[in-house]
Amino acid sequence: MNRNTVISICKGIAIILMVIAHAEAPAWLCKFIFEFHMPLFFITAGYFFSVKYLNDESTFIKKRIKGLYFPFVKWSVVFLILHNLMFKIGILNETYGNELGGVTHPYSWHQMQQCLWNIITAMGGYDAFLCGAFWFFRGLFVASILYLIIYKLLDSRISSARFKKAIPYLICVIMLLLCGWKTYEGLKVITLVQGGYRDMMGCFFFGCGFIFKQYADSYQAIIKRNYAVIWSSVVFGIAVYLFSQYLTANMNWRSSFVQFLSLPVPALLGFLMTYNISMLLDRKENWIKRFLVYTGDHTLYIFIFHIIAYKVVSLIKIWYYGLDIRQIGCHMVVHEHSQEDAFWILYTIAGVGIPLLGTWLSERCTIKGRKHQSSQSSSAFPQK
Repeated sequence: MNRNTVISICKGIAIILMVIAHAEAPAWLCKFIFEFHMPLFFITAGYFFSVKYLNDESTFIKKRIKGLYFPFVKWSVVFLILHNLMFKIGILNETYGNELGGVTHPYSWHQMQQCLWNIITAMGGYDAFLCGAFWFFRGLFVASILYLIIYKLLDSRISSARFKKAIPYLICVIMLLLCGWKTYEGLKVITLVQGGYRDMMGCFFFGCGFIFKQYADSYQAIIKRNYAVIWSSVVFGIAVYLFSQYLTANMNWRSSFVQFLSLPVPALLGFLMTYNISMLLDRKENWIKRFLVYTGDHTLYIFIFHIIAYKVVSLIKIWYYGLDIRQIGCHMVVHEHSQEDAFWILYTIAGVGIPLLGTWLSERCTIKGRKHQSSQSSSAFPQK
């Protein structure tokens, strides 16, 4: 059976959009991207949820731990160990930081220990300037398990098969109501780092992905003609752009009630736009499709390494403008001239390309190592 690669292409587009936005692209483009690119990841994750996990919770939770918690802990600890070293070699400093002027500092031994505890127990405590996108690991981990728990609770209390079909919709309504209450009153989930808004909205979008899967074939049948896909994508894109200009929202953990109200519609329309584009790209076997599928299948490594990969371009930008070398410590990119030049394109190429190149080389080395090991094992047996 042929593999459905549309969702992989969606994820590939989403991670590239994330890298573009983090590279301080033109303001209008960043605002457009922020309307939907992070919800898109939760939606595509929910697409693969299955009701079989209602009776096999351990398998689902093990997958979440293996795919999200362990990588988070592993790489957060790696960057924690490297944090003070980054100051010594100049990658980080106490002069330059984020756009708002905030900077980071070397850790004391006590601070490092506290960060380690936060990493392991709360999926927090990660290096803000080197691992700025790591909140997503916790967000998806909590959102997916929360979705499973709520689904199982409702399923156990609803006996009618007819009403059981409404459970996915009911979960989404519940999460929207809770998020509305939370943002309207300024409440926080004190057991979750950053207050829980991203995790709860993530659960809503995760549920939307599961619901969409039920209608994916019908949706494709409705807009299977090229012109229908293109024109619907244009309409969705225009709607998202208008939201980005007049009702700006994103998955910021400090979102207001108005921003909460402004998020679901452009986020879902942005997903449909991306899904449509992915369907078009999936129809022809070419290098674009192969690249996006490979990118979508390896988003983890781009999440982890795109910020550190930016530093290569930052060095070039510092040389080009004759800037203070300490601006290498800017988070996430060198801010000076960022809205005037096209360095965001180079940042994007580096932020996507360097992690993927490292991943590809690692995979090649692993394959060669296995072949070598296999040939050694076969040569150990006497020839007949």
